[in-house]
Amino acid sequence: MATLGAHKKHKVTIVGSGNWGSTIAKVVGENTAANPDLFEKEVQMWVYEEQVEGKKLTELINEKHENVKYLPGIKLPHHVVANPSIEDAVKGSTILIFNLPHQFIKGLCKQIQGVILPFARGISCIKGVDVRESEIRLFSEVIGEQLGIYCGALSGANIANEVAQEKWCETTIAYDPPPVDSQAPTPARTPPNRSPAASQLDLTKLDQHKDVSGKPSKVKLTPLASEYAAIDHVTMKILFHRPYFHVRVVSDVAGVSLSGALKNIVALAAGWVDGLGWGDNAKAAIMRVGLLEMVEFGKRFFGKTIQTKTFTEESAGVADLITTCSGGRNHRCAKMSVVEGKSISEIEDRELNGQKLQGVSTAEEVYTFLRSQGLEQDFPLFTAVYKILKGEEKYENIPQLIEKDTVSTDADEK
Repeated sequence: MATLGAHKKHKVTIVGSGNWGSTIAKVVGENTAANPDLFEKEVQMWVYEEQVEGKKLTELINEKHENVKYLPGIKLPHHVVANPSIEDAVKGSTILIFNLPHQFIKGLCKQIQGVILPFARGISCIKGVDVRESEIRLFSEVIGEQLGIYCGALSGANIANEVAQEKWCETTIAYDPPPVDSQAPTPARTPPNRSPAASQLDLTKLDQHKDVSGKPSKVKLTPLASEYAAIDHVTMKILFHRPYFHVRVVSDVAGVSLSGALKNIVALAAGWVDGLGWGDNAKAAIMRVGLLEMVEFGKRFFGKTIQTKTFTEESAGVADLITTCSGGRNHRCAKMSVVEGKSISEIEDRELNGQKLQGVSTAEEVYTFLRSQGLEQDFPLFTAVYKILKGEEKYENIPQLIEKDTVSTDADEK
């Protein structure tokens, strides 16, 4: 709900301008124009500068209102402004939308520490997980800790080109407004014979929020300035929802983030199976086992906050898994690698215009983490994908490699 008396408008910046980043810029730009009481119309989009057609990419985007390299043929709103300076692009923005390859996020966050508004809030559209030795973290948490802000996540069955072409789809935004942003908390009812000053509300705890593991966060948040409307589920839906891009907003940041990362591992296996010509039955088996491992991974390592229904009911979960295993780039490139007898890296170089498959790096990072925990055997599909990528196993052995996961007994149901 908007804060009573709020008069400043939210400024929005997109951090990243690839295929998906440019698509999100289109969506958000349409909504800032449609809601002038809530948002500044202009949307800054940070672009990694490079030469295209003999000119700077930022100049081409601002002249043609089109990302001619990463989203050709799609017009962007004229008030989406490409900016090669990350520091300038984020200055004064209250809402930062991160949409870039995850290997660049830490370095980029270092560049804007102390530059962004201390009460800015973020949304991560980044697919992947951050592994450090025996610790696994979500990129929403990495961003939040590095910048000292709260960051939610967006993920769903969203093939970028289809969204850009305004083909109807759904997405899921996970945003759990931190208590410190409760600008007008309602005190607990005052018991008889006690003064209001002795009411039960502890205002000193309003800045304590929990991370996705359920523990008190290391980040001490700065409250959103009272001059702005609240950044909550309503605001997020207004910012992202379009007639062709339907939004459901939930609070399960761990579930949405993990779904967006882990489904790419499953999609590689689905692509290999399709490349082998094994048919839809085999691919359905891959998706079933993959969904089970996604749910188990979430419950085991983020069990304090994760909701299983995110995987089974939301676009970020099963819907995204189906789409990614049918038409996403991880599936498509994996299938090509089998059909053409080439490595994944060769297919990436030819097909992705300089970008990389998220499924490959995520498979490696997840396996590294599982091995540090001695749990590789508990996630046979994830482990099989890693070993195939490394040349330690063959595509044809997938059924045997995941067979342990396909055995069910009556005892399992009790």
